[in-house]
Amino acid sequence: MRIRVGYEIIVSHPQPTPMLAHLNVHHSRAGHLLSPDKFSTSPAVPFTQYHDSFGNFVTRLVAPAGQLILTTDALISDPGTADLFFPDAIQHEISDLPDEALHFLLGSRYCETDKLMQIAWDNFGAVVGGGNRVRAICNFAHERITFGYQFARNTRTAFEGYEERIGVCRDFAHLAVTLCRCMNIPARYCTGYLGDIGVPKDPAPMDFSAWFEAYIGGQWLTFDARHNVPRIGRVLIARGMDAADTAITSHFGPSTLERFRVWTDEVAG
Repeated sequence: MRIRVGYEIIVSHPQPTPMLAHLNVHHSRAGHLLSPDKFSTSPAVPFTQYHDSFGNFVTRLVAPAGQLILTTDALISDPGTADLFFPDAIQHEISDLPDEALHFLLGSRYCETDKLMQIAWDNFGAVVGGGNRVRAICNFAHERITFGYQFARNTRTAFEGYEERIGVCRDFAHLAVTLCRCMNIPARYCTGYLGDIGVPKDPAPMDFSAWFEAYIGGQWLTFDARHNVPRIGRVLIARGMDAADTAITSHFGPSTLERFRVWTDEVAG
């Protein structure tokens, strides 16, 4: 299947302001692009791009004073297969984990393992197996938090999401990631495109989505505590410890978001 992905983001700044942006398809999916997801600005400004410590593609620029429009429009090939799930996938002993997975056991800015440790063990300590345990954690986060765009707050942590019981997709992901780490399951936060492909159309405006990956059964598997069902058509943009590592845009000065539009649509043919 082919998926058209893109965005139009309009921001304004009172003065020239350095920016970072995670807006390109992740290098693990770059080979599937049928047309490039070229990062463009209006007015045109110079920018550079690099890979960060998580392997994410990051754009660096100085936004001029006034309005700046960020856009891309690309086509990507996708196998159309749903997220894989193996109930019998084992949970690895920490001593058996690969070196690169160990970092994803630690607490982070939005994932306070110290505050949720006892809650995690009280709820999931008796669950046997990595696949079953991660699924139980997803069910818990899905039921614990009520979704609503009006509940968005970019400072909400996993523990605050647990207590407030409201949030958006990043809050579901943060809570599930934190609970996995508390149970000694490596988990990493993900952000990217996820359109209404293979499911009924959501009447809410399209947005970038957040999910997570857990290391069980010798591989990283995708989980989505907000939707809590396997989905097709995910297009990864960035991975990290939490949303602080994968922010769509970071502004080193005052900024105002004036417009935010995202599309992810299956294309016939």
